[in-house]
Amino acid sequence: MESERSKIVVEEVERTIASPGKLKILRLLMKNPTHAFTRYEVGKKIALSPVDIKKNLTLLVETGWVKETRLAHLQKYSINLDNELTKEFTVFFKRIGYV
Repeated sequence: MESERSKIVVEEVERTIASPGKLKILRLLMKNPTHAFTRYEVGKKIALSPVDIKKNLTLLVETGWVKETRLAHLQKYSINLDNELTKEFTVFFKRIGYV
């Protein structure tokens, strides 16, 4: 029987990485952990529509895997290595050569 924590982790992981678009964004941010990207910059680096980028970044921020920083009228996004699951997935993705 799964513990409550396990259920929460499973739900978060499935919700967070359930699409190729989210994985592409996470990969970009994990490869550049010290850089904060605008949505426009993300769109220049990966092939996703602006609508999909916004939708995916919104969900990644909600789950805490991505940090959003507001600078005047700009929103910038970076990987949230303070999140334990994000940190573990970054290590895993590096180990398998995804990042």
